[in-house]
Amino acid sequence: MKRIVIGVQYDGNAWQGYQKQPGGLTVQDKLEEALEKFATVKLATTCAGRTDAGVHALEQVVHFDTELEREDHAWVRAANAFLPPSISVRWAKQLEGDPAALDFFHARFSAHSRTYHYVLHNHPVRSALLAGRAGFFFRPLDVGLMQQAVQPLIGWHDFSAFRAAQCQAKSPMKLMHEIKIRQQGELIVFTITASAFLHHMVRNLVGSLVYIGSGREPPEWLGQLLESKDRTQAAPTFMPDGLYLARVGYDLKWQLPQDADSPLVWF
Repeated sequence: MKRIVIGVQYDGNAWQGYQKQPGGLTVQDKLEEALEKFATVKLATTCAGRTDAGVHALEQVVHFDTELEREDHAWVRAANAFLPPSISVRWAKQLEGDPAALDFFHARFSAHSRTYHYVLHNHPVRSALLAGRAGFFFRPLDVGLMQQAVQPLIGWHDFSAFRAAQCQAKSPMKLMHEIKIRQQGELIVFTITASAFLHHMVRNLVGSLVYIGSGREPPEWLGQLLESKDRTQAAPTFMPDGLYLARVGYDLKWQLPQDADSPLVWF
């Protein structure tokens, strides 16, 4: 038995999230259908982290086990031949070892960090070309105020104030590595890296930062929210359109052919 790891990119607009659902309109449904057409057997996949409807991935990481003998590039070419244009396998790597071993690679449990980008179009008038690709806010935003606000979030914290009610995570404690906020023209990009994320955590953070950037709340309010652990005090969940799973971090020993930083190719 071999463990194959693949990097998957997708446009979330056409799909009801990543995880399989009875209707079959998810990224996982289409990915497994494509793999089955190539392998002629069903292949169950495991991803690094589920994404919601409308959320995109620059590089989702997925693994599956198989007894088939195929070159890495064959998995890429064959899967893409059967996938719709909005889903693409970018790379594949066969890992040597025992998939049943506790210390062997696992797309979810071997990950030590996740990075998301949130792209926000800040302009008085919405853009038809960015529909479904970026969030939108029509009032001016002060990037400097938002940059000031994020410092209290760095480190180990209870992020309950930014946790969706339906979140199934066992613990709200997460290690926040870095939050970057940069602007280029009408676009503002929030790049957030943490050990893992709670359900809607990034979108809830962005919503609260928009309150600060628009002057509705002061920068110190974000730290106060964190300490409160009270989701009802934070801003509403921001729209999913601008959210991109950018990168999943793993130990270098696995030698996965990942992009160096999974940039937004059009930013």
